[in-house]
Amino acid sequence: MQTILLSTAYFPPISWMAAAVQAENVGIEIHETYPKQTFRNRCAIATSSGILNLTVPVNRVNGNHTKTCDIQTDRSRNWQILHWRSIITAYNKAPYFLYYRDLFEPVFFKKHELLVDLNREIFNKLLTAFQISTLKSYYTTEYKTEPDIYDLRDSFHPRINPDPVISKTFPRYMQAFEDNQGFIPDLSILDLLFNTGPDTLQYLKRVKVLFQE
Repeated sequence: MQTILLSTAYFPPISWMAAAVQAENVGIEIHETYPKQTFRNRCAIATSSGILNLTVPVNRVNGNHTKTCDIQTDRSRNWQILHWRSIITAYNKAPYFLYYRDLFEPVFFKKHELLVDLNREIFNKLLTAFQISTLKSYYTTEYKTEPDIYDLRDSFHPRINPDPVISKTFPRYMQAFEDNQGFIPDLSILDLLFNTGPDTLQYLKRVKVLFQE
């Protein structure tokens, strides 16, 4: 069984999730020095106007030296309601939005002090939605520059295509605004889940992940 090391992620991109479900043994890094402008605190969804990035505002309690495990969500701002309203607007007509709504809505009405706790709850809810029982995960207890497992911590970035270990070609699926925007690959896993429902897991297994070869 392949073991990989990923960054934590807020409603992660499809490529991140494909790597996780195909590895079936996932380490999630939380002791790195927190990098800005990554999927650790943002996700991309499709709207009638194009791609919308939803970003969790955070506080770095130790400035540029803050570890990911110590990053706090900024609870002085009403970002959770704004994110949820944006998701509703984007996906309320998607085939499976109502089916999964009750699973994810509570996330946006719970006050998570730490970003890693927010992302942990999201990850667990995604596994519930996929009905996955075989995937094993753990969170790091220290930072290793050269870990002895497959390192994908910096392989997924909002402004850079996925690492070559992940296929840059994603199978097409029906998207709500495809007639206006065309097919948009590798959005947040929410886009795939709300549009394909129970077929999501099979789609993720079809995304080519080279470490499986």
